[in-house]
Amino acid sequence: MSGGVPAVRLCHLYPDLMGIYADRGNIAAFRQRLQWRGLALEVVEAGIGDPLPADCHLYYLGGGQDRDQLAAAGDLARKADLLHRVAGDGAVVLGVCGGYQLLSHGYTAADGRRIPGIGLLDADTIADPDRLIGDVVADVTLNGETRTVVGYENHAGRTHLGGGCTPLGRLRKGRGNNGADDCEGAVAGRLVGTYLHGPLLPKNPWMADVLLGWALDHAGSSLDLAPLDDGLERAAHAAAQARAGRKR
Repeated sequence: MSGGVPAVRLCHLYPDLMGIYADRGNIAAFRQRLQWRGLALEVVEAGIGDPLPADCHLYYLGGGQDRDQLAAAGDLARKADLLHRVAGDGAVVLGVCGGYQLLSHGYTAADGRRIPGIGLLDADTIADPDRLIGDVVADVTLNGETRTVVGYENHAGRTHLGGGCTPLGRLRKGRGNNGADDCEGAVAGRLVGTYLHGPLLPKNPWMADVLLGWALDHAGSSLDLAPLDDGLERAAHAAAQARAGRKR
């Protein structure tokens, strides 16, 4: 509760290191969509050396350059057991770009350095000299429902999934995880990794609400998220999809 208002509690991991792609906009989208419904978002930041709160409903890790990921990786390893535990208890975990890689088994950089992840997602990444850059359109399935999701990718990683997770989306446009298998991101229960940023959620209100619904459920709330007038969000979504071009 926040001042008597039902609240979702979010832990923002490494906000000073892992947030180079305007991904704070995802947190702004969570906050605004809750406020419009008379609910609240409480944000706790956890940087290097800070304790990881165990009572959050949603854990968020954004994108960063290789040096930033390397700086965060050792500390994240020390937080790994608790993250595994809260995820196992039903907390939502969202990783974007570099955060996606760190939540997976790890990332091998172009110079051969290995940046270890924490294995929440069964995926692994190796850098390639050519970056995958551009608009993305994907069909994403969550809670048994499939919707079109749009975003922007800019990454050198080639990510391949193991058997412990499934693709978050199937590509209509873009290069996705590795430019070869028409898959984007990964999902396992309430764990979600994606390369889509810019940020992702303001243009994809359906996905934002799915994640918030999971977080509210983890908080023990029986509240249903009331529908919102998403006219502006739908217009932004349509503009991004038009920019990406026609379906392949």
